[in-house]
Amino acid sequence: MSVLTPKPGAEEPRKNDSLSQPGIEPTLFEMSRAGHRGTLLPKTAVSGKVDPIPDDLLRKEPACLPELAESEVVRHFTRLSKLNFSVDTGMYPLGSCTMKYNPKICESIASRRGLAGLHPYWPESRVQGALRLMFDLEKYLQEVSGMDQVTLQPSAGAHGEFLGLKLIARYFEKKGEKRTKVLLPDTAHGTNPASASMSGFEAQEFKSNGGMIDPKVLRKVVDDKVAAIMITNPNTLGLFEKEILKVAEIVHEKGGFVYGDGANLNAILGKARPGDLGFDVIQFNLHKTFSTPHGGGGPGAGPVGVKNKLSPYLPVPRIQLKEGRYSLNFGLPDSVGRVRSFYGNFMILVRAYVYILSNGSEGLKEISERAVLNANYLKQRMKDRYHVPYEDTCMHEFIASDRFQKQAQVSTLDIAKRIIDFGFHPPTIYFPLVVPGAMMIEPTESESKATLDRFAHSMNLIANEIQEDPDRVRAAPHTTPCGRVNEVLANRYPVLSWDL
Repeated sequence: MSVLTPKPGAEEPRKNDSLSQPGIEPTLFEMSRAGHRGTLLPKTAVSGKVDPIPDDLLRKEPACLPELAESEVVRHFTRLSKLNFSVDTGMYPLGSCTMKYNPKICESIASRRGLAGLHPYWPESRVQGALRLMFDLEKYLQEVSGMDQVTLQPSAGAHGEFLGLKLIARYFEKKGEKRTKVLLPDTAHGTNPASASMSGFEAQEFKSNGGMIDPKVLRKVVDDKVAAIMITNPNTLGLFEKEILKVAEIVHEKGGFVYGDGANLNAILGKARPGDLGFDVIQFNLHKTFSTPHGGGGPGAGPVGVKNKLSPYLPVPRIQLKEGRYSLNFGLPDSVGRVRSFYGNFMILVRAYVYILSNGSEGLKEISERAVLNANYLKQRMKDRYHVPYEDTCMHEFIASDRFQKQAQVSTLDIAKRIIDFGFHPPTIYFPLVVPGAMMIEPTESESKATLDRFAHSMNLIANEIQEDPDRVRAAPHTTPCGRVNEVLANRYPVLSWDL
């Protein structure tokens, strides 16, 4: 590798580009200068003319690639990395998503050659360790959840929801029953309606009462067309469903299943098992509860646990242990089949396995205790300046809303943008819909009291600004390279090419 200086007469920067705009990071194409190079390729030792690429595959024109010295490229990406926000750079109170710090021991072990270098086509005799790891992880998840069987195949939480409902659909198909509806309280996790629809069911929402399911309301909507009810417990308001045993009884009386969205399992680890609360199937968001860095669309894993009633329909292959050897069993005639290539998102499973073993049963219980303690502490620090619609003790997250919006013409989005200036990622906003202008805040168990105090102080300062200088909040953020962007436009019309 060699860093070269530009050739004499190299092209000067283009005029009026981002290089001349303070605070704007130029792209590599904008920094490009003809004649700059970052590498020297060694001369080939092969004598004579060599044409390894057929003529019909050769470019007619050189590839349009930026030309830069090595130092320019390294500095560019180093600067970009400092602009990136992650759980390693600051608090990420994204409610319902559990964006917590992830122990580096999990990353270290998952990157070991013996695990990271495995190939899915290796014979079973060469991957006994990997098969045992997955087999044991299934057992750990069974114990944590109170379920009878677990599959590790699904790639994410929503993928697990889809599988869970397909298992329920297969059950009724085998029984010859026509069940068409899945019930959803308005406190359900945001992906539940889509999962129900994609599984071939009609998603039917019903209203909660005081933030929780009311058995009286539920009885009115349950009939013999209901295949299942999907419940997130604790729900997206951060409340534990106090009537969960009664809810499960009502649905079971009508022959339906109780599906548990395990997205918020972080709040009840070691304290309550979904299988003991009447749930028949549940997905685990390993990338939220058990270590994996979460966000940006992956990586993820969404194992599904079921009671024995649904276990014959689990996807193949199933990991089995016979005479001291682990193997993959494809011979399950009632299975819904594969839901993913190979055997699951293995590296995420490794991280979860390490996380569980490194914490142990007492450590997992402490995770839920600290998550609940942190959320309630932060709620108390904020409730005098922000509206907290539910006064009950919350679980891992809580809902707050801005009580000054109409008076000062400041939106929830404005508050979310302003908190960026204080070094925090914004919380989830405008969800759940049952609370207008909601801010769903989840501090997680991994944040210290000092960090929580800084966040609460910053939010309370913003509340002061709303009253004293609302224009400053409406114009936020002020400290980022880019100001307020049109997020709706960016999502609807992504830029897929650029003009060079």
